[in-house]
Order: sequence, then structure tokens, then C-alpha cells
Amino acid sequence: MAVAELGPVVLDCPDPHALARFYAGVLGGTVEDRSDEHDEWVDLNLPGGRTLAFQGSPGHVPPKWPGDDGQQQFHLDLDVKDLDAAEKAVLELGAKPLDAEDRARSFRVYADPAGHPFCLCAC
Repeated sequence: MAVAELGPVVLDCPDPHALARFYAGVLGGTVEDRSDEHDEWVDLNLPGGRTLAFQGSPGHVPPKWPGDDGQQQFHLDLDVKDLDAAEKAVLELGAKPLDAEDRARSFRVYADPAGHPFCLCAC
């Protein structure tokens, strides 16, 4: 029996509003500001009921890809139908390529505007 249910995935970042807009451009959904006097917090409510959240962290240090020191932290795998079209779209939204040269692979690695790695996967 499960002890808990997975809630939203939360990304720390210096500008939660900007990063939520980036991922809304990639994944769709609606951006909802849930900030209060203690915390800068923005939810991206995705189609299908999932939530990706962004928490303000002024001292955020993005992970390095690949993580030679073991500090990759985590990354998102985003399933796409057309890698080339998805790549064009995420680059226009502000992503940066990290490992996207090998066109024979079924995935490519990028960084979002705050430096979090994510993969576009045609898996």
C-alpha cells in the first residue's frame, strides 16, 4: 500500500514566472501565480491534471550536464512526435542545446532558461 501520492514536480529557479511561461510554451497549460508573503511560487496546470511548479530561489545554481561531479540533480523527459520540430520550438522559446548533435539518437538534451536540463524524446 502506498504511503503517499506524487504531487507536483517543483523546479527551483531565479524567476518562477519566466520559467513557467517557458514550460507553458513547451507543454501547454495555464500559469497560476500562487505566491504569498513567504514564497514566490507559480504553478503550471497541465492538460490531463498534472502540475509543474516553480519556486523562487534567488541563489539557484543550475546543474551541469553531464554531471561529472554527480550533481546532475534530475531532468525532465518530454515525449515528442517530431524531434526536429520540437527542437525548433524549444530553441525559439529560449532553450539552449546541451547534447543535441547526434541526430541518429531518439533523444536530445537541452537546458531551460534557468539551466535545468531536459530531454526531448521520440521514444
